[in-house]
Amino acid sequence: MPRDDDVPYEYFIGMRYTRSRQRTRVISFISAISVIGIALGILASWTFIAIPLRRETARMGALTLPDYFEARFGDRSRVLRVVSMVVILVFYTAYVGAQLTGAGKILQATFGLPPAWGIAIGAVVIAFYTLAGGFLAVAWTDLVQGLLMAIAAVALPIVGIAALGGPGAFLDGLAPRGDAFLSMTGGDVGAAFGFGVVVGGLSWGFGYLGQPHLLARYMAIRRTSELRRGSLIAMGWTLLSYWGAPMIGLVGVAVLGPDLDDPEKVMPLLATTLMPGWIAGIMIAGATAAMMSSADSQLLVATSTLVEDIWVRLVRPGTPPRRLVLLSRLATLGIAGVATVFAFQALGGSRVIDAVVAYAWTGLGASFGPPLLYALWWRGTTREGVLAGMLGGMAATILWQNGPALVGVDLDALVDLKAAAVLISAALVPAVSFATWPPRAAYGERRD
Repeated sequence: MPRDDDVPYEYFIGMRYTRSRQRTRVISFISAISVIGIALGILASWTFIAIPLRRETARMGALTLPDYFEARFGDRSRVLRVVSMVVILVFYTAYVGAQLTGAGKILQATFGLPPAWGIAIGAVVIAFYTLAGGFLAVAWTDLVQGLLMAIAAVALPIVGIAALGGPGAFLDGLAPRGDAFLSMTGGDVGAAFGFGVVVGGLSWGFGYLGQPHLLARYMAIRRTSELRRGSLIAMGWTLLSYWGAPMIGLVGVAVLGPDLDDPEKVMPLLATTLMPGWIAGIMIAGATAAMMSSADSQLLVATSTLVEDIWVRLVRPGTPPRRLVLLSRLATLGIAGVATVFAFQALGGSRVIDAVVAYAWTGLGASFGPPLLYALWWRGTTREGVLAGMLGGMAATILWQNGPALVGVDLDALVDLKAAAVLISAALVPAVSFATWPPRAAYGERRD
């Protein structure tokens, strides 16, 4: 069953329990703008990418996103494949590490285990079932995990409001936070509202256009006729899960108080506070599913990049299938190991998941989203234009994320990271394509 399986993890555990541009303790309906952006991004991805990408990759025999770019532009230099691989490996390693950090925090909040133990357990479980079943195992576990996530996102806020004594008591519990807490602007006005809230929130949707592990789902669908049903399932799931997520954050404020040491633990703490043990376990399984459904998909795509895009295409094209299975398993273990080390190094930060997910999400979305859209819909797109978009999106993400260290300026305070990187990539593709026109003749250019 197709569904949008990638959940920026911090959204599911409470939509950033505390948040604002100035990092003050303001939340909530600000996060509703992020939900709108995410929903629009999912809708745009299914509308403008799913069908043409499925048709084009089937016609070209492309199995991965680097395969598609190379075939689309007849790139014998392999530069598009190499740059794509670098983007995937760099950002996915960080992304999987963030999911494992989430596992550590969940198990710490639930069972009192040291976070390092939670990270190790999460890494072993994800690596095991990815190794055992490959894409099929990931698809079926994503289905079960998606159902758990939707149930938890809907049920937990309802139970919390009932435990508080109803909607009136719930609102009374939020009243001490002040009027700005429940406003759509969080107290920001003018430019601060426009850039800090609207642009920053809506720009989460840009990332959905370029996530390789989501695009792999479109490529794997058996028939294009199933894409319509898939889009309906994805949007229905989104409306349930993503609108339940900010409510978890709000209920968490009312039940747990405004001064939680680590906001990224709000969901498991809320479940254990409100629910009997066995029901809390089911709810927390939903939060764990949010982490696992992203991590396994990302791990699988990174593995296919190492084996299919590097080994088969560049090193040993004639490798026997049995050897490829072994190499895939070794690659999965290797990537999981590197991500686990990253997760260990990130321990101790109360907002590390938020920061790393935004960084990796933006890097992938900016590097692949605009180039893919142009490649699918504009015949004037050139190889050089796509290459410029990829490099520009990756470079902008790194620059914005590390602005104070690299240029001495907090660029994210001027323009949101997610919006800036995508817009730079989107501008570079047509600009460089016009400069390098006409595009070279390529297999993928025979599109009428």
